[in-house]
Formats: sequence, C-alpha cells, structure tokens
Amino acid sequence: MAQSWYLSQYDRDIRASTAAIQSAKNDAERAASYSSRGEAYSEKARYSRTMKLIGGEEYKRLFELAIQDHNKAIALDPGNAEMYYRRGLAYSARAALDMQQDPKATTYLPLAKSDYLKAIERNSKYAMAYDMLGLTDSALGDWTQAIADFQQEAVLDPRSRYRVAEAYCNRGSVYLRDKKVDLAASDLNQAMEMQEPADPCDCEPYNPLLAIYLTQTHEYDKARVVVAKAQALRKWIAPEYLQQLKAASR
Repeated sequence: MAQSWYLSQYDRDIRASTAAIQSAKNDAERAASYSSRGEAYSEKARYSRTMKLIGGEEYKRLFELAIQDHNKAIALDPGNAEMYYRRGLAYSARAALDMQQDPKATTYLPLAKSDYLKAIERNSKYAMAYDMLGLTDSALGDWTQAIADFQQEAVLDPRSRYRVAEAYCNRGSVYLRDKKVDLAASDLNQAMEMQEPADPCDCEPYNPLLAIYLTQTHEYDKARVVVAKAQALRKWIAPEYLQQLKAASR
C-alpha cells in the first residue's frame, strides 16, 4: 500500500538521522543530522495529516519534534544558511496545511519568513531562500515585497523570472479589485511584457487588461495590442472581449 510505503520511508530516514547524530564527529555533522531528522519528522507530519492518517494531537507532536530538531541544528551551526532554510520549510508546510482549513490561519508564515531572511543574511546568493521568501510574502498578501523578493531571485537564477511576472499580475489583480485602474493596468502590462510562452503562471494578465481597456478607459488601440500578444502566445481571450473590440472597430 502506497501510504504504508511512504510512512516507512520517513521512519527509515528518522532512524538513519538518529544514528548519524550519535556517530557525528563534530558539531557541523551533528547539526546536519538533526536538520535531516527534523525534515523527516516534518514531512511525515505533513503527509500523514494530508492523507488524514493521524489526528490533530499526533500531527502537533510530530511537528514539535521537527522544530525541536531544527532548533538544535541551528544552535550547533548558527552560521549555516541551510539550517534556517530547512526550519523555514517546516514552518511553511505547517502554514500551508493550516490555511487549507482556514485561509486566515497564517500564524506560521511570519516564522517562516524570519528564517528565510536569516538564511539570506548568511548566504546572500541563496536563490531558493529568495524563492520561498517571495512565496511567503505572496501568501501574506504583500505583493509589493514579493515582487522585490522574486526580482532578487531572478538576478541569481534567471529561470525564475516568471515569478516576477506572476507577482506583478497578482498585484495588478488586487489593484483592479480595489478599483485602482491605473495601477492595475501598469502592473498587468508589466506582467504581460515579462511572460514567456512556457511560463507556468497561474495568473494571466490579458483578460483583466482587456476588461480595463474595453469597459473602463475605452483605449481600443491598447486593447488590440493585448489581443495580438495573447494570440501570438496562444492565450485564451474571452469571446465577448473579441466581440466588443470588433464592434468598436466598425
């Protein structure tokens, strides 16, 4: 059974890390082993809760074991960015599960953010720490900071440039919801200019931009530019927008 296999792998990793802790020759080795065991406890907790194999108390116990191990790892090797990053991942996993049940249950996100910042303080070129920092700020609804985080990541890893486009698109959507039309159009245009055909973006700027240009500002030339770019990238455009643009061209 798949569930039993996954759980056995986590238990195996916990046992192996425990043995490594006992046989470690120095603090750095011991810290790495504590961190690995913390990661195994965290993943076991996450998987078990996701699959509804355990109740809340057992999940809490496993999560606390994970954090205890991560704390020990950091105490033994406080200059190691990886130790903070891994504890941040444990907090992020806890937050993600909590927010599935209650979107406002963000208690663990600030703790995750703090750890990613500490990881970056110790390694300013830690691209994945910037990535997780950006995702954390996104989950907190701070799209402006998320854009800054992802821009830093993109400098280190240009393959992550789509994250910046996605954050602009999401901030533009928030501005549009709040009826800040000019700011929305600016961000959505920025997202449109940055997106590439193969980018795995969930947020798309084309239809929201068309809604602005066709129904609010009546800038039909700009609407035509949006449609042309969308069609060149084979992006879906709502038929009603195409009909409105066609009617405006008569």
